[in-house]
Amino acid sequence: MKSEAENEMSDVASDVRECTLGADTTESSNRWSLRTLASGWRKCDSTGLPVCLDAQFFIRINAVFAVIFLLIGGIAAILLALTRWETVNLLPSDWFYRMLTLHGLNMLIFWILFFEIAVLYFACTTLLNAKLFSRKVAWVSFGMMAVGAGMVNTVIFQGQADVLLTSYLPLLAHPAFYLGIILVAVGTLVGVFNFFATLYMARRYRTYIGSVPLVTFGATAAAIIAVVALLHGAIVMIPTFMYSMGWVGQPDPMWYRMIWWGLGHQSQQVNVAAMVAIWYMVATLTTGAKPLNETVCRGAFVLYILFINIASAHHLLVDPGVGATWKIWNTSYAMYLAVLASMIHGFTVPASVEVAMRRNGHIKGIFGWLTAAPWRNPAFSAIVLSVVIFGFIGGITGVTLGTQQINIIAHNTLRIPGHFHATVVGGTTLAFMGLTYYVVPLLFRKDYILKRLARIQPWLFAGGITLMSVGKSFAGSMGVARRTSDIEPAAEAYGAAVHVFLGMLGVGGVLAFLGLLLFVLLTVGTLLIGKSNAGRPMECWGKPVDLGRHDTPSSGGEEEHKTPGTVILVGIFLIAFAVYYFANWTALADVWPVR
Repeated sequence: MKSEAENEMSDVASDVRECTLGADTTESSNRWSLRTLASGWRKCDSTGLPVCLDAQFFIRINAVFAVIFLLIGGIAAILLALTRWETVNLLPSDWFYRMLTLHGLNMLIFWILFFEIAVLYFACTTLLNAKLFSRKVAWVSFGMMAVGAGMVNTVIFQGQADVLLTSYLPLLAHPAFYLGIILVAVGTLVGVFNFFATLYMARRYRTYIGSVPLVTFGATAAAIIAVVALLHGAIVMIPTFMYSMGWVGQPDPMWYRMIWWGLGHQSQQVNVAAMVAIWYMVATLTTGAKPLNETVCRGAFVLYILFINIASAHHLLVDPGVGATWKIWNTSYAMYLAVLASMIHGFTVPASVEVAMRRNGHIKGIFGWLTAAPWRNPAFSAIVLSVVIFGFIGGITGVTLGTQQINIIAHNTLRIPGHFHATVVGGTTLAFMGLTYYVVPLLFRKDYILKRLARIQPWLFAGGITLMSVGKSFAGSMGVARRTSDIEPAAEAYGAAVHVFLGMLGVGGVLAFLGLLLFVLLTVGTLLIGKSNAGRPMECWGKPVDLGRHDTPSSGGEEEHKTPGTVILVGIFLIAFAVYYFANWTALADVWPVR
């Protein structure tokens, strides 16, 4: 006869299995669930989802280190913003390049990669009712990444790596700089291997039925792109490290640039895939939204995998080392297939929210569903603002800058960082912040402190990033150069207008930093003194919806699937896209008049 403890374990495993996968599971799945439950497992008090304790530990530690690097990068960012704001002009030239290098590595690489490893571990364990493949492998991954990031930051602070994020040859840093980046890249690959191994074990033991949830599918797309990106990093960084040690001759600078952007651009597209997966996840948690057509959404993720890699060519449009045919094909045709994927997600996410809100009774008018949305939930407002900034500012400017003729006059101006601050910061970072408002209560089991400030934080951060990105873009349109604090040529040509937009950049940088600092203080404060919610559902923003079920919306009637509000919003986006795109061609005609 079974003991009382065994009966209780069986009951909990049955509840977890039914919540996550449905009642129809196999005997093999039963045995796997019981075995993992007995060796480190708990049931989430809010969602009912299973939580592998090994995965929970590494999600926590990777997320904590991610926030540390976010703070380091943010401090460098405010110093840079106050330097580019000509009225302040804070840093001397040597420290300007030092802080620019520190900012780029910590914000674009370390903060993002550590958080993405945490997302991968969640997506392959909790959503699949599976145990993390290997605790030892996870330690190796985290150890290599942490040591590598520490080495890079130490060398930068010592003034031995003022080579910026791209570290273009013949600029040369201390060997520890390149070795640190290699360690971070290899450590991330080890973490991705742990993710894929967990997917394999979950499939082998049938811990879930049917296809993987859409969030896990999106995380898998991000992991595949990450493998390709990090392999590019190894190809370019290993010989550069050997050169810095004096073991080999200098690699060709043109070869370096081409291969490096296979790392640099694709690493940001890992962010995009992870960001979109988070959009779907948080939309479900906050409103119960389900994608209208998962097949189309999954197809969009596949487009990222197939085409986002060659879209990195838009960083090489001014380089003489590759031919015009290659440039035009990759940026004017192949890149648009990746853009199509983002537009599909940009329609599906708000449409799924509209359908969910209308199903819940919010049917008044075209935008009644939107005004009734859970705006007091900072996770919801964060992803909405992420979608808007990524699409309207980052997406529109990115496609425009991918046009060869426009890129030639804009490539070395502030328009480029104006674009990618909208995508990587306004899009990805804001989405990661939104997810954190659920990660802390659900996995750290703490309710957020100072909830009113938490509700303000996404708006403060988003407003600052918007001002900064717009200020950079318009200053760049007037010829203000990137990667230098010198504005004299542009100021002579455009006068006070340049200072106005650089002032907008500075004010936006201050607001964004305050939003970032508030996020860090709220999160750290919650971890230290927040009220424990162990044994009860979270109380921060309302009870989350079950993420385990990923069936499509019910088909109770055709009216249920109508999305007039989303259609109008998408129409506004397309009009803005067309206006901005053709305005650039008008400006280009002034630069290169037809004779």
